Amino acid sequence: MTVTIRSFAKINLGLSIGAARPDGFHELLTVYQTIALHDVIRMSVGRGSGIEIRCADPRVPNDESNTCYRIVEKGMEVLRARGRVVIHIEKRLPVQGGLGGASSNAVATLLGLERALKKSLPAEERLRIAAEVGSDLPLFLVGGTVLGLGRGEQVYPLQDLPEMACVVVTPEVGVSTPKAFAEWDRLGNDSADGVGARTAGLRPAGQPRAAVPTQADPAKLTAPNASDRMVELGRGLSAWLGEIYSGAPFRRGRAENPLLELVRAGIKNDFEQVVFPEYPELSEGKRALERAGAKYASLSGSGSTLYGLFASKEAARTAVTRLRKQGWAAQVTVTLTRGQYWRRVFDC
Repeated sequence: MTVTIRSFAKINLGLSIGAARPDGFHELLTVYQTIALHDVIRMSVGRGSGIEIRCADPRVPNDESNTCYRIVEKGMEVLRARGRVVIHIEKRLPVQGGLGGASSNAVATLLGLERALKKSLPAEERLRIAAEVGSDLPLFLVGGTVLGLGRGEQVYPLQDLPEMACVVVTPEVGVSTPKAFAEWDRLGNDSADGVGARTAGLRPAGQPRAAVPTQADPAKLTAPNASDRMVELGRGLSAWLGEIYSGAPFRRGRAENPLLELVRAGIKNDFEQVVFPEYPELSEGKRALERAGAKYASLSGSGSTLYGLFASKEAARTAVTRLRKQGWAAQVTVTLTRGQYWRRVFDC
């Protein structure tokens, strides 16, 4: 039996990078938001043994470095299952784009594996396996609006918010997350004189999008004001979430979507400080979204995808027309609530 699963994307509503930890990862603080753009995973379990990955996109690895391969290995072991697993990835999301495509693919594969085997993992075990494979996999086992802490793998579901129109711009560049982290470390080390090293080069390195520890010496990663940045974003998120949970955004007669509280919270993505200087076209893409009417625009993850939140679908469609005329690869989508996310995962 072939199982088909939608593998949805995410954007980051603010992302703050903290100090490096003893394990080489960085402390992170972010809010993940799933959106309707997706890849499609088709998988089957038959007689034999082994794992085969098929994808028309040559940038997607088909060996054990692929997150889908690694999660199937762990899933088969825990489920005490045997068989030959064939995974076909229909790639619609950008590779190295900051939308969590590889991580989402892996989670979709694990869900499909359970369905194909007619076996279920306990929720806690599913989260454990996902976190072992990559830092931003667990968010796709929650969906909707999700608070991410630790290295991003500690996830806490937030109150569902109304769907909101979103425009995604995908420039033809790929950003390596490990190199972006390494450049962030160098920027931090030089922050005393206000000049960050810009010479590391963040060009694609062919590495998977799952989180990878930085190779920098943790003993040297004591950049001044690192904790201040975490506190600043934390306060902004607290103010935003405080309004949401107080019920203020849902008062009768209030037209604004609560996600637009982000504007007043002033939250930012720290990766923009290191990615934009290396890729000026990404900075220009963010400005283009803002000029096209985005209420809030940002880099997602370490990039290269940019997104803008719009007040209405009509405004988003108008923006896409304008952006495409300017040469940007842009498309309209919407944010997904947790309920919408889970209803659509297997609705293929």
